[in-house]
Amino acid sequence: MCGIAGWYRRDGRAVAPGIIQAMCDTLRHRGPDDEGVLTDRDFGFGMRRLAVVDIAGGHQPMRTATGRYSVICNGEIYNFRQLRQELQRLGHRFHSHCDTEVVLEGFAAWRDALWPKLEGMFAIAVWDSQERELFLARDPLGIKPLYWTRQGTALAFGSELKALGPVPELDFSPDQQAIEQFVTLGVILAPRSIYRNIYKLPPGTQLRIGATGAPAIRQFWRLSLAPQEVGTLGDAGWIDACRTRLLDTVERHLIADVPIGAFLSGGVDSSAVVAAMSRLSSQPVRTFTIGFAHPRFDESLIAAEVARHLGCIHRVVTLRPEDMAPMLAQLATVYDEPFADESAIPTWLVSRLAREDVTVALSGDGGDELFAGYRRYRSERLLNSLKRLPGAQLVLTSLSHLPHHAFGIAGPRWQHVLKLAHDSALTSVAERDLAKQYRTSSAVLLRLWGDRLPSPALPGYRRWAAELFGEHLPTDPLLAMLYADTTVWLPDDMLTKVDRASMAHSLEVRVPLLSHRFVDWAATVPTSLKLRGNTGKFILRRAIADWLPPNILDRPKQGFAVPIAHWLQGPLGEHALEIWQGSGIEDAGLFARGALYTLLREHRTRIADHSRIIFTLLMLAYWWPTKLTR
Repeated sequence: MCGIAGWYRRDGRAVAPGIIQAMCDTLRHRGPDDEGVLTDRDFGFGMRRLAVVDIAGGHQPMRTATGRYSVICNGEIYNFRQLRQELQRLGHRFHSHCDTEVVLEGFAAWRDALWPKLEGMFAIAVWDSQERELFLARDPLGIKPLYWTRQGTALAFGSELKALGPVPELDFSPDQQAIEQFVTLGVILAPRSIYRNIYKLPPGTQLRIGATGAPAIRQFWRLSLAPQEVGTLGDAGWIDACRTRLLDTVERHLIADVPIGAFLSGGVDSSAVVAAMSRLSSQPVRTFTIGFAHPRFDESLIAAEVARHLGCIHRVVTLRPEDMAPMLAQLATVYDEPFADESAIPTWLVSRLAREDVTVALSGDGGDELFAGYRRYRSERLLNSLKRLPGAQLVLTSLSHLPHHAFGIAGPRWQHVLKLAHDSALTSVAERDLAKQYRTSSAVLLRLWGDRLPSPALPGYRRWAAELFGEHLPTDPLLAMLYADTTVWLPDDMLTKVDRASMAHSLEVRVPLLSHRFVDWAATVPTSLKLRGNTGKFILRRAIADWLPPNILDRPKQGFAVPIAHWLQGPLGEHALEIWQGSGIEDAGLFARGALYTLLREHRTRIADHSRIIFTLLMLAYWWPTKLTR
């Protein structure tokens, strides 16, 4: 696990090693154990290493014996031993036992046909000194990040945005449309970043650039959802296959020369991973979870019950309201661009806890996206069923005209009905999927922007649906949502959250459910085994039922939910105002003056629940004074 960075000037002027060193220094938290820099005339790259496999022999950058190819790699390749054997049969020699050398020799043998052969999480840069070509590649699911920019003749890249700061002459102007997207959705979706002309390399994609010309970008892996019929295998056959493949992918993710543990929330996905680890290991699994002082959100007792049943060595830390302000100030520096997923808070805290005992932790991320675990899948199915009833569309259309602020003063069931009605007015499942992610209603967004809306021509969900999905979405509504969540929300929200929060503590987090081999199989699972009746992740629940305490899987899904709405009623609300006032963002003219004050007043007097948009604006205000400038 590493942080990587590089700069290809492409103008004949030498790259100073000190610039590359400065880029890598910004990534020290990602790799506290080792560092390395290579320069070759107008090209240079480097890395910071967190030593996990072959601690003594894994120094980077690595070069082939001829000196033609050099590589830096952030991540882990779980099938590197099998690839090593294949390359040895082709005559390649190895001088270490690490996966990075396999990547290097694999590229020398297969060039960019290597990428689909790699099973793992990775962001890789390969330099071909003979052809003076740079290759960048990112893993199929986007587990590891990679930013890049081409400005003037030069191309620069890094694991995090901060790594680009030392490169001279780069422009770091904020992107107004990215700010709009963040305020609306709470995250910024690839290929955008918060800065104009700086991009996220999409998952499963390679970038190739030579001494002249534009970069060539191609996708080497794409999710293909092709569910089969239950057929002669029957439910039992598919469930057995799920159990076998789960054990197989978890076993491959246990390769390490350092201590390994796991996050355990008590939910289906993390329990599945920990239960598999327990069956594969001769030693008790070390597990870590977060508790909340607010009992409605606290799942620590459930996690502890699972841990006891599996014989784990279990640790818990409780998140309290008074911890929030200093923690948010630290979190804001971790993401480099505004990021408003509230579950980053417990993820940051559990990562800090885990790093006290282990260097690697396994996580259950991906189960909801692969096996239809989110409530919105059930809502989409309910909506499609309702629309087939006689006269239902007329009723839904009438309800859709009710104001969104009614959500704040109605009960949860009525809120759900109104949300269904508003969604029914959108004919595209891609647009509905995006609209479901909104941090607040369109009416509140208009109040917030006033006459300053960056892109008023079309609603955001319509523009972004076309930009993100094009013609790639399946026609089946459930499959379309699974595709959207796996290819967009998973890398740009869930995996971004985990990567930054964990690497801030020099902790490597692995996600065995997101091996693209496992994902390719999950894409063939019949939809009736993913969402059955009102039960999501049906096949995964059945596969692990015998491994866990009775009734543990019957609980409703919660995840790392955070009581932000409650906390904003108290001192956190005052803190949000202080940060907003001190950030200077209101003077930048982005928003209607006084909009945040009004939202906070309505929230605190319980006129409406504005907690998600207030938290979003708070994280934007934290970021604003720290943004990169030139």
